[in-house]
Parts: sequence; structure tokens; C-alpha cells
Amino acid sequence: MKHIHRLLLIAFFFTSLTPAFALVSDEAEHKTHQVSTKKKKFETGNFIMDHIADAYEWHVFSYGDFHFTAPLPVIVYSERSGFHFFMSNKFHHGHSSYKGFELAKDGEYRGKVVEMVNGQQVRPFDISITKNVTAMLISMIILLWVFLSVAKTYRRRKGQEPKGIQAYIEPIIVFVIDEIAKPAIGEKKYKKFAPFLLTIFFFIWLNNLMGLVPFIPGGANVTGNITITMVLALFTFIITIVNGNKNYWKHIFNTPGVPWWLKYPVPLMPLVELMGMMTKPFVLMVRLFANITAGHIIVLSFISLIFIFGEMSPALGLGSSVLSVAFVIFMNVLELLVALIQAYVFTFLSALYFGMAVEDHH
Repeated sequence: MKHIHRLLLIAFFFTSLTPAFALVSDEAEHKTHQVSTKKKKFETGNFIMDHIADAYEWHVFSYGDFHFTAPLPVIVYSERSGFHFFMSNKFHHGHSSYKGFELAKDGEYRGKVVEMVNGQQVRPFDISITKNVTAMLISMIILLWVFLSVAKTYRRRKGQEPKGIQAYIEPIIVFVIDEIAKPAIGEKKYKKFAPFLLTIFFFIWLNNLMGLVPFIPGGANVTGNITITMVLALFTFIITIVNGNKNYWKHIFNTPGVPWWLKYPVPLMPLVELMGMMTKPFVLMVRLFANITAGHIIVLSFISLIFIFGEMSPALGLGSSVLSVAFVIFMNVLELLVALIQAYVFTFLSALYFGMAVEDHH
């Protein structure tokens, strides 16, 4: 437990102090450049959406007119010209087009790669390696490195006291197994589902934490992207229906204890049960997406207050910055807790669904 407390303390200082000052610095430089060149007012909505949305480049920092970004591969397929592969710096931060493609500045496809066809924006088939995809790959590499290292340590130090990174990971694995998998699925059947439950728990938790870090390899809103949470929820759904036993399907199509006239000739109860089965992955998807996205929006809203008040008066902006940064630090403390809770909830609900699918008839 001493190691866990130390790890949480480090995570607290690292993730709660850096986002506030990094976001202030980043947006202050952007704001200075914006005012000096375009004389545009600060747009809170665009600022927040640009930070939580996916991107084709990884912004590191800006200084005046200089923007330092890590370009990412753009891979698109056009019905007119076939496949195209190039780096996102060809767009020059959205100011230029390349081979007929450009980043949409407004409209339905704002921030996405579009092709101009007869003056209309047409969305090509896009399989680009975006910021979220890159962050997801980085988190997967980290997880593989950690768990392969731990597995190697277990083989080498079999029967000995946990040491190093093994001492940090083992209590968490034991917690997921003993407090989530076994109670929800059962002592006899949990092992079949334990690898998946451990994978989604650590994947969600790690990406939640990385999303709180404002610089590479953090800062991407992976678990706040509904397409990613949808895929995770679909995995849970598919595993549930594939492993559903006879008793599980009987409870859906011929629910015991329900009057026959609610099942035949109009299958009212089976329809209700089927709808319940379909809404479970939807709840998983929306719960994770909404909680993570809401946390980012709240933090960015507090940062935006500095520049909103700053446009009224520089002194007012400076005064409000103290309270804004204080609230951001407080929110990031909560986000550290939310990061763990959301990983736990997603894993626990998945385990409950698996448990219902394999439960034996009493």
C-alpha cells in the first residue's frame, strides 16, 4: 500500500498542477497572436471544441507566429483520384490545401479533411493516423511493456516478494480479480473473462490519466471520443451474447414467472428484454464518453474565463486567473478520481453482463 500511496501522490502533483498553467500559457500565446493579426474576439466554444476534438497534428507549443507541432500521417481515399498518403504539415495548420484536399474551417466537417468538388465539401474515406489514434497506440505500447515486464519478473522471481513495477501492478490486478471478476461472474467461470476485464480496466484508466497531461504523449481525448467508447462497449456486447448460455436466452425470450399473455401472441416481454440487452452497451458507451468529456469541458471553461474577463479589462483578467487556476487544480484532483472510477465502473458493469450471460439455472 505504501507504493500505491506514493504513486497516487506523484500522479496528483503531475496531473493537477501542469494542465492549468500549460493551458493558460498555450492559449495566451494563441490569443496574443490572434488579437495582433486578426483582431478577432476570443471564441470560447471554438477554443473548447478544438481542444477536446481529434486532430491531424499534435500541437506542442506556439510562440507568436511560430507553431511547433508533430505532423501525423493523413491517409484518405478519393473516388476521383484513389488513395493518398501524406503528412499533415502539408496543410500548414489548415491554411493551405494539398492535392485537392484541405481542412474544413467551418460547417459540418469542421476540422476534418475534405475534398472540394464543384465548390462543395466532400468527405473522402479517411483512415488517417490522428492524434487520438496515436495516443491510443502509445498507451497500448506502454501497457504491453508494463505487463510483459511484470510477467517476466513473475517467472524469474517465482514465489518471492513482489519488487519494482511488479509491486505496483500486482495489488491492482488482485483488486480487479477479487473485487470485480469473482463477485460478478463467479469463482468457477471468472478466469475466462479475466484477461478482457484487466485489459479494458488498465486501457481506460491509463488513457484517462494521459488525457489529463497537457503535453506529448498526453493531452489526447481518447476516452472522451464516442467512437472509441462505442468500440469498447461493442466488445463487451459481443462477448456477452457469444457466451450467453441457454438459461440467459430463456430469460430473454421466455422470461420465467411472467404471465403467458405478456409473451404470446404479442411478444411484449421478449421485446422489452431485447431492448434492455441492446441498451446495455449504449449505457457503457455514453457513460464513459460523457463523464470524461464533461471533465475536460469544465477545466477548459475555467481557463476561458481568464480571457473572457481579460477582454473586458486586463486587470480583471489577471484577477480572475487566480480563481480560475485554483478551480482548475481542484477539478483535476476530481478528474484523477473520476479517471479511476470510470475505469472501475466500465469494468464492473461488463463483468455483471458476463455474469448474467453465464449464470446457471437455479
